[in-house]
Amino acid sequence: MKISKSTIIRTILVAIVIINFILEKVGIDLIPVDESTIAMFVETFIEIAVLVVGFWKNNSFSEAAIRADEFLKELREGETEWSYEPEIDEADIFESEVE
Repeated sequence: MKISKSTIIRTILVAIVIINFILEKVGIDLIPVDESTIAMFVETFIEIAVLVVGFWKNNSFSEAAIRADEFLKELREGETEWSYEPEIDEADIFESEVE
């Protein structure tokens, strides 16, 4: 059984929160955090996430790109098939090598 990296990271973060909570109740403020700091980090995280998702997604603006997206969707859904055979005449290849 293999434990995923995300599970390990979440477990470590939960442990940190629990340790901080216990130490806070005892009177030791190991990770001093106020509401404005939390709000700033949440806002920054959301802004970065929106930027990353915005750049990661395929943003098709041109007509050709939109048609290509539709064709790719049809390929993935199995609605159409595509095979590619280049239309190259061997004589053209040899002529360009001689010149």
